[in-house]
Amino acid sequence: MKNGMAFRTPEGKKEVLRMYDALLEQWSTQYETIHLTTRYGKTFVLAGGDPNAPPLILLHGSGMNSVMWLGDMPTYTKHFRVYAVDIPGEPGKSAEEQLPFNSSAYAEWLDDVFRALAIDKANIIGISLGAWLAIKYAVFRPEKVEKLVLLCPSGVGPQKGSFLFTAMFYMCFGDRGLKKLFYKVNGNQPIPDIVLDYQLLIGKSFNFRREMIPIFSDQELKSLTMPVVLFVGGKDIMLHSAKTARRMETLVPQGKINILPEAGHTLTNLTTEIYDFLIQE
Repeated sequence: MKNGMAFRTPEGKKEVLRMYDALLEQWSTQYETIHLTTRYGKTFVLAGGDPNAPPLILLHGSGMNSVMWLGDMPTYTKHFRVYAVDIPGEPGKSAEEQLPFNSSAYAEWLDDVFRALAIDKANIIGISLGAWLAIKYAVFRPEKVEKLVLLCPSGVGPQKGSFLFTAMFYMCFGDRGLKKLFYKVNGNQPIPDIVLDYQLLIGKSFNFRREMIPIFSDQELKSLTMPVVLFVGGKDIMLHSAKTARRMETLVPQGKINILPEAGHTLTNLTTEIYDFLIQE
């Protein structure tokens, strides 16, 4: 089956990337942009921090790009060389083709990124699809991963089948419906206007993927022997958080499990806690 593309129209892509650049212009922290070539096309990276510091890879969720990490990078760059990477097939500046989930393509792509950045071993933070990719890579190249931070990871507990119908219902009501959907995904917590506006723009322009993300086997999760910390939201409407936490607790015994009862799928305000985990000897 032919893979999909990130954007619905060239005009939508132009608007999403225009706002991407506008958000970067408003960011006061120093950063670099890096353009890499991989076997799966071009990859865009936002980099910050001392080039000689330990590397930290940031992987965003589906329907977003590396802009989501701008508020967190000033903390992480105190100790790390940070690389926020736009995942292929998502609404960012990397290649538009959406890679197949049921293959080694995503792990191979990230392996190319490590190689292009001359990274021997790195810490990885991922959220949702990005956390699934982090696990995928840690299974594929365990010797390359120092520590794993997993925020509401896909692929551990099952997805909620009702979410697709919920999303389709709210999308019938235009911007008003999309706003309500984003609030539900965020655990009914407030969303800054500029973030909500960007999510609305992406929601109109991005080809959201409808296939289920594969669940990792018990053996794959048992192979995660590096330090791991997990955060899940008790009000996540997309994933079964309790089942995710239970599987991780059973199969990754060294993992630190955190269930945030009032949080949704989009987890925020965890930067300090994550940073402390990463710098801990």
